[in-house]
Amino acid sequence: MEPTLGAPHKVGIVRIATWNVNSIRSRIDRVEAWLQRSDVDVVAIQETKAKDSQFPFDRLQALGYEVAHHGLNHWNGVAIVSRVGLTDVVPSFADAPGWGDPEVVEARALTATCGGVKVTSVYVPNGRQLEDPHMAYKLSWLAALRSEAERSAAAGETAAIMGDWNIAPQDEDVWSMEYYLDKSHVSEPERAAFRAVLDAGFVDVVRPHVEPGAFTYWDYTQLAFAKRRGMRIDFILGTQPFADRVLGAAIDREERKGKGASDHAPVVVELAD
Repeated sequence: MEPTLGAPHKVGIVRIATWNVNSIRSRIDRVEAWLQRSDVDVVAIQETKAKDSQFPFDRLQALGYEVAHHGLNHWNGVAIVSRVGLTDVVPSFADAPGWGDPEVVEARALTATCGGVKVTSVYVPNGRQLEDPHMAYKLSWLAALRSEAERSAAAGETAAIMGDWNIAPQDEDVWSMEYYLDKSHVSEPERAAFRAVLDAGFVDVVRPHVEPGAFTYWDYTQLAFAKRRGMRIDFILGTQPFADRVLGAAIDREERKGKGASDHAPVVVELAD
């Protein structure tokens, strides 16, 4: 069952989403409009590109959402907005590696409990190129996230790790494997790191509900969106107790259209409350 995002959801259903907005300050108008149109209860947001002092808390709160944000500078940044409760807010996670000189643990993860569901918003490092030092950082970051996932699954939590993973875990998740063979996002080490989170006890709860070849990201250049040259790199992974409640899922491709769109589309799941 695919959520009907233009209409309110039924009583007894919770609608949870993830969206890389690619700058919350540039796209707050679109975020507000989408929240009102999609009737989403919880959204994990990535790439806010804002410090906490710059984040538009007031505008989201005016729509009835509680808001948590973790942003250190004009790079990265993650948030969770919820109208079903927002408690136990934790920035980053245990043993997350840092980047830079001096080394800093970047604002790439944020966890909160929303309506009894442990939600983690993640913005996985890009990796840049296969031999770039940022790729080693990406894999180390994912290894630490896997340990966090193991602990969550072992505890029997109803939990979801969602966001921009910067990985296309299957060949069908890119428009052309030939094009990406020598590039990041599809390499075996990256895909193995993604599988490791699944092996830790998490499930890709969206894949069964969308068509093969459905994408969540299209580059701004070379008419990639119009030519359907995209990637599926935004995921909602849930523990089994979370997966058991999933009624349907959708990728809101329409939100990638029009002036001022993010280069990512929102991904939405509906849960039985």
